[in-house]
Amino acid sequence: MSPSLMALLCLGLSMGLRTPVQAGTLPKPTLWAEPGPLILLQRSVTIWCQGTLQAREFHLNKEGSTQPWVRQKPLHPADKVKFSITHMTEYDAGKYHCCYLSPTGWSQRSDPLELVVTGSYGKPSLSALPSPVVNSEENVTLQCGSQQGFDRFILTKEGEDRLTWTLDSQTHPSGQVQALFSVGPVIPNHRWRFRCYGCYRETPQKWSQSSNSLELLVSGGSGKPSLLTQQGPIVGSGQSLTLQCHSNISYDRFALSKEGQQDIPQSTVLQPQAGLSQAEFHLGIVSSTHGGRYRCYGGHSLSSKWSAPSDPLDILVAGWLPDRPSLLVQPGPTVASGENVTLLCQSQSQRDTFLLMKEGSADPPLRLRSQSRAQQHQAEFSLGPVTSAHDGTYRCYSTNHSSPYLLSQPSKPLELLLTGKTPDCLSEM
Repeated sequence: MSPSLMALLCLGLSMGLRTPVQAGTLPKPTLWAEPGPLILLQRSVTIWCQGTLQAREFHLNKEGSTQPWVRQKPLHPADKVKFSITHMTEYDAGKYHCCYLSPTGWSQRSDPLELVVTGSYGKPSLSALPSPVVNSEENVTLQCGSQQGFDRFILTKEGEDRLTWTLDSQTHPSGQVQALFSVGPVIPNHRWRFRCYGCYRETPQKWSQSSNSLELLVSGGSGKPSLLTQQGPIVGSGQSLTLQCHSNISYDRFALSKEGQQDIPQSTVLQPQAGLSQAEFHLGIVSSTHGGRYRCYGGHSLSSKWSAPSDPLDILVAGWLPDRPSLLVQPGPTVASGENVTLLCQSQSQRDTFLLMKEGSADPPLRLRSQSRAQQHQAEFSLGPVTSAHDGTYRCYSTNHSSPYLLSQPSKPLELLLTGKTPDCLSEM
């Protein structure tokens, strides 16, 4: 037992013969902890026991302890007293009861209060399967896992209801122990933020550090916003990447999700106007981790429900594969308006996919599976009938389906020039 509590706790397995109880004649006291029953190692906690104004003294006992009783008398007429633990230790964790003495005798014991110490072991991980974005009324699976061999995992939901679930761990083939918690159906008028902990069966009130918090985003409400980037869908290493989410609905906040990622950053609206709203997400300097599929959502600060998702935006990172494919035009360097043209993307490296991108276009790049010919890997992109919409500069890239968001170096540009009704001119630059 910590010395800080020695002078305040009244301890014992039961009240025994020395504290006769007149069951049913006095209201049962209420026992609670502030700021809560989960206390980080070495942090303070206050335990309150509340009875009636006739209470002359209060006792607090910890299950399993054989320490002598310690009495706490109110300094003035009051219906409650507090017991303070200034530095929570593993020995202070456990189940507690309190009772009080009045002129007519002893009260019943309170309902148990379980104090848990957290921070005794390293934190587990918490993730949502398949994603932390959930449609209203759906269920979701939360996975809590660790390499530390815990016997049990505890999932807690933040908020007024403070819900808690406990499951025995299962061993994954990777060697990690984990537990899968089914949560739901989720509804938008609640905030769904969770943490999880690990513990061992023989010390059930001694928990690990908490996992990082995980908040579910409940979508499916009002109209979907739009997601875009000024840089275009293909970005290069060293660029600064910013995504913009906007809507003609007056949202006051937006959230951004990336497939396979648990974090969902949020941003407030920039200069909201009537009927228009927009927010920017600054993702930093481009690296391979930025490649992926993104969606954004709009919301109102007074509601926990989010809009339907935007259409997906794929961010492709160029320059992470060493090859630089070549881009050729067939059947020749010139083509007349209304005819068809084929752009041929080739690489000597073994690639299974090629992409063709028109400079300045907001549309996603064309994507084709490669074909092998004469020790070359290639794809043929057919365009036509050629119109002024095809005018512009093209580049192609190679990639593999195992990492579809990481591309090769760009090919040299190929410019397609159209001059009104005169025959078009194709030239390589």
